[in-house]
Amino acid sequence: MQHTDPRAAAIDLAGGMVGSGRFRSDLADLVGYRSESQNPSQAIGLMRYLTEALMPRLQSLGFTCLMHANPVPGGGPLLTAERIEGAGLPTVLGYGHGDVSHGQDDDWRPGLAPFALTERDGRYWGRGVADNKGQHLINLLAMESVIATRGHLGFNAKLLFEMSEETGSRGLHAFCAANRDRLAADVLIASDGPRLQPETPTLFMGSRGAMNFDLVVDLRDGAHHSGNWGGLLPDPAILLAQAIASITDGRGQIRIPEWRPTSLTPAVRAALAGLPLDGDGPAIDPDWGEESLTPAERAFGWNSFAVLAMKSGVPEAPVNAIAGQARATCQLRFVVGTDTAALIPALRRHLDAQGLGAVRIDHDAANTHPATRLDPDHPWVRRIAGSVARTSGRAPHLLPNLAGSLPNDCFADILGLPTVWVPHSWRGCSQHAPNEHLPVALAEDGLRVMAGLYWDIGSGNLPA
Repeated sequence: MQHTDPRAAAIDLAGGMVGSGRFRSDLADLVGYRSESQNPSQAIGLMRYLTEALMPRLQSLGFTCLMHANPVPGGGPLLTAERIEGAGLPTVLGYGHGDVSHGQDDDWRPGLAPFALTERDGRYWGRGVADNKGQHLINLLAMESVIATRGHLGFNAKLLFEMSEETGSRGLHAFCAANRDRLAADVLIASDGPRLQPETPTLFMGSRGAMNFDLVVDLRDGAHHSGNWGGLLPDPAILLAQAIASITDGRGQIRIPEWRPTSLTPAVRAALAGLPLDGDGPAIDPDWGEESLTPAERAFGWNSFAVLAMKSGVPEAPVNAIAGQARATCQLRFVVGTDTAALIPALRRHLDAQGLGAVRIDHDAANTHPATRLDPDHPWVRRIAGSVARTSGRAPHLLPNLAGSLPNDCFADILGLPTVWVPHSWRGCSQHAPNEHLPVALAEDGLRVMAGLYWDIGSGNLPA
């Protein structure tokens, strides 16, 4: 298609990469790298993804690349890249992660495999297509389309790729703290997480924090016959169940005062009003969670407690015996305004008040990730939202923060940047599970949205 409007030409060039097969071919190459950061035997795959899959692509776009060892032992390598076009131009920092969660090879549908891309039923299937290889590929191809159309970006671009996101972004905080000058920018614009609805672009400006901890009841070595010892020995599973049950009421409302946030302000409520959460995926239970809140307020403006796993005895082969130990891995997702330093002490006081002093709390502070949030009325948010709406013809959904967790505090707190995330996935993508996928139509829309956004930044005429 011939265009007199160069912006439209760049957008069509990016979106056309789906129909031409270019996007599929490039995505297949990235997915083929078995970059499981949770699998120590794949350490070489983490390095190869950066040096073989990303560096040549970035260098062909005029980026200068530099590899970095992780400052924390056991963390994966990092890659920085920059294309500096002028001292007076805005500088945009981008981010992505090339590591993926376990492939779970044996659990995918027939005909599908985690590290071989398949296109079927209007979707791309493979590990990393949504989290996060497909998302940062969309952004890179959008930049390529702008450069091909205009001859330059029109802004300075810096990129940071890590290979430890699926293991808690090990070393990323230390790396950002040591490289503030190298990563200095005006704004972070990155892509991870899901859209609220697959057909409508979403912007989110932060993420809920997460604190993982174990509740442990360790009373004795070994198990003892339930007939001989029942009624005489405390049951660790019962004590553990009582501890868990005491944290919330029967509909999951948190009972510990220090765990209940105070930051659900009228402005945040106004931003969340009317946001749709229905759609594909499990049906939302209106009778679960904080009763006085809307579903959007529960997911994006409040704290939630979950039990991720629990065990006592041998569930696979129960015997008539009272176990000696019981353990549950738990998680609190929390929003800005939650005093993280008070969370574990408050839980300890709460359990003691319930007579549950036998329940131990195992918590590693490194497993607590801070919450972040940017005002939806921030100038960069308004500008980016305006560009996205101009390209897509739809006002994007604006979330003060993602319901999940991302290492956004590295950029917001350590680097001091306004942060705006433009996700190119959807909530039903099965990330971290078998059959991870990305809708073809969503990928095409993401390519068009990002090409329009990068064009507008480089033109200096982002909508006010």
